[in-house]
Amino acid sequence: MTEDREGLAAKKFKCSTRERAMFEAGIKMGTIYHQFAGVPLDQDSVGALEDAIEKGVLVQPYVESVRVRIDRSIFGPKRDEYSYRSLSGEMLDVVLVIRIDDVRVKAEMRYDPLLKYPLMYISDAE
Repeated sequence: MTEDREGLAAKKFKCSTRERAMFEAGIKMGTIYHQFAGVPLDQDSVGALEDAIEKGVLVQPYVESVRVRIDRSIFGPKRDEYSYRSLSGEMLDVVLVIRIDDVRVKAEMRYDPLLKYPLMYISDAE
């Protein structure tokens, strides 16, 4: 059944396997950013959020690996119940590897201070 589904899906793509892998990487990066931006977190919950994002991404098609790191430097001591932050793109550092057949694409997301923007980009394609 899996091979039949993959064959049916592959026929929909009018591009190379390399281009499809890049497309898949972009979809996953957009999902990470737009699904999790705004999530409340503090220094005690940041590790659990990193793990949850990674595990959620790993179940998606073609994901070979993913590493999510959230900048912990923004957290100070918890002074009271109101001492938490909301996740933003500036805090995310993500490395994702997509593999389709013999094509492997590495995509990254990290804040670029020169651009003042959380940039998502392809850093390697084999």
